[in-house]
Amino acid sequence: EVHLVVSGGDSVQAGGSLRLSCTASGLTFDDTDMGWYRQAPGNECELVAGISGDDFTSYADFAKGRFTISLDNHKNTVYLQMSSLKPEDTAVYYCAAESDVTVLVGCWGQGTRVTVSS
Repeated sequence: EVHLVVSGGDSVQAGGSLRLSCTASGLTFDDTDMGWYRQAPGNECELVAGISGDDFTSYADFAKGRFTISLDNHKNTVYLQMSSLKPEDTAVYYCAAESDVTVLVGCWGQGTRVTVSS
């Protein structure tokens, strides 16, 4: 069974940085695409960034240049480094995993709240 444990959310001022962590069990990164989604109050769930098992990364336009997704295979952890945070980045952030046998995508389960104040 796959488990994703998310942490790192906090309240920061605009321009600040945060690093979100998602520690996974029950899967291997080699054959799993990992990602981050977010959902702000009153908004739809949206994909933030993704990383494939062979380290190919992709980002939503709003994340490009400010956010970095990365993997630590030894710790089975995927990170989302966020910098130059804006109030519009305020949301609950969710970790996602997708493979041939696992589909855990979208804004569900345990998330971590990020609040950016101006």
